[in-house]
Amino acid sequence: MLTFRCRSLAVAVIATTLGDDLTSNDDYVLEILQERGIVSSEQVEQIRNGSQVPGRSTLDAMVDENVVTEHAVLSELADQLGMEMISLQGVDIPPELRDAVPVDVARRYKVIPVYKNEDSLTVAINDPLDSNTLDSLRYLLRCNVESVVVTREELEVTLDRFYAVESSMEDMLSQIADDAVDVDLAGADHVAADAGDVTEADAPIIKLVSLIIMEAYRHRASDIHIEPLEKRLRVRYRIDGVLHEVDSPPKRLQSAIISRVKIMATMKISEKRVPQDGRIQVHVRGHELDLRVSTVPSNHGEGVVMRILDKQNLALGLPKLGFFADDQQVFERLIGLPDGIILVTGPTGSGKTTTLYACLGHINRPDRKIITVENPVEYQMSGINQVQVQTDVGLTFSAALRSILRQAPNVVMIGEIRDKETANIATEASLTGHLVFSTLHTNDAPSAVTRLLDIGVKPFLVASSLRAVMAQRLVRSICENCKEEYQPGDDELRLLGPAAEQMAAATLYRGHGCGSCSLTGYSGRKGLFEVFLVTDEIRRMIFEKQPAAEIRAVAREAGMRTLREDGLRKAAGGITTLSEIFRVTMGDVD
Repeated sequence: MLTFRCRSLAVAVIATTLGDDLTSNDDYVLEILQERGIVSSEQVEQIRNGSQVPGRSTLDAMVDENVVTEHAVLSELADQLGMEMISLQGVDIPPELRDAVPVDVARRYKVIPVYKNEDSLTVAINDPLDSNTLDSLRYLLRCNVESVVVTREELEVTLDRFYAVESSMEDMLSQIADDAVDVDLAGADHVAADAGDVTEADAPIIKLVSLIIMEAYRHRASDIHIEPLEKRLRVRYRIDGVLHEVDSPPKRLQSAIISRVKIMATMKISEKRVPQDGRIQVHVRGHELDLRVSTVPSNHGEGVVMRILDKQNLALGLPKLGFFADDQQVFERLIGLPDGIILVTGPTGSGKTTTLYACLGHINRPDRKIITVENPVEYQMSGINQVQVQTDVGLTFSAALRSILRQAPNVVMIGEIRDKETANIATEASLTGHLVFSTLHTNDAPSAVTRLLDIGVKPFLVASSLRAVMAQRLVRSICENCKEEYQPGDDELRLLGPAAEQMAAATLYRGHGCGSCSLTGYSGRKGLFEVFLVTDEIRRMIFEKQPAAEIRAVAREAGMRTLREDGLRKAAGGITTLSEIFRVTMGDVD
């Protein structure tokens, strides 16, 4: 519920003309709203007669009971004063702009810097005419200060994002001496061979790195990026597929932070010239997480990326992936086949591994033997034999496949088909009575055929073994707490092409932005799917090495929905937005 005080708005607007009379202020604001048709006199009287809460004005009651929104009140007052009303949803405030208003000043006066030029600084405030705050800022910052208006909720959420108490890393170092950081290394303590003993002086850095990991988990991040720049160290979280910069540690701590991460990942901290890969297992607030760590040398130091693998997320069932009922029925039938190859395609980070694990979990029964070959094994699944690829000892995908076929499995899952040898073994396995799952990097499902042929698999093997290919992408889901209807603009309808008329008649939604979604309007992700079934006609075309475009056209005539079409269904169903569909499916040819 919006927390709105009439005094913070109306008093500031008319105190100079009507004095400090709350009733007069309330009436003045309500008169403006009635003149603009925002509320009716009947609504005002109804609320006024029924509002018996001590200390709550009529305007407060109208906001609390959703007769009028805080946004509507602020918009009208801003218009009366010739001010601009803005939204902070999705706004990124760069560090150099944040530096213009120190954290203590921003939180004390509740302002957010939004624009700066040589002559003035523009800040977002919730009070349309708080002259005292603006005068104080002009004195403290030694520059001209202008203002724009935002809602209280957007202001508070943005303050928490960019000016949180713990966001000042210098202050953080003095505050993390307590036990508030709930991150522990899983298993026994381990350090790199050349790390030396951990001293008491290292404790703040240890807790700082743990806090970065804990905050990433709290914000549902999938990746942590620690990037050395020329004059600062940048930390970013990838949340729902989009990178968000957070307040970063000082540059002087760069070496200590990166060394700590490398120690946790059992890397060589003295080796800074070549890329390294490692792995960290941690417990965060009772959850077990695996972090895949990668370092790469750059101009200003080693860059670090930590991929966060939450085992609970990897154990999703098929219904939670985002299938509609008809697609799920088709896919369940496919993964129940006794033999053949089923491929999942898409770029890195599109959820292919999660989909494969969901498939294995769905068919994991005592009467089936399932063996996987992965690099790395991202999730330990009960009842499934999982093999970790180790190239340094010669255990490659192809070598592991040759061995596990002697184990007489019913189902084989290959992490990725990368070369001709692996592809040939997979196709031969499928032709000898095994059901094979794997992934491939292609833009759409029919292109998997061309990719296999390019690798070197013979056309008759592809035609005989391939059962289906599913391309997928991940789109952000609309936040349920701030979901609202809207009408698409002309630009969006133009991008829709032939589907514009159909979508214009649909009820579309978007997220307004709230505290629970950090003003993004999105929370979580769902999959878009393009299921390509290999029919007899498609087999003939594969055998004849027909172009991918012609295969795609025949598949669409047979009923295949493209990623774009599946996305539009999900937008019409209120799951995601048109902008998200355009973002991830722009390359589709409709």
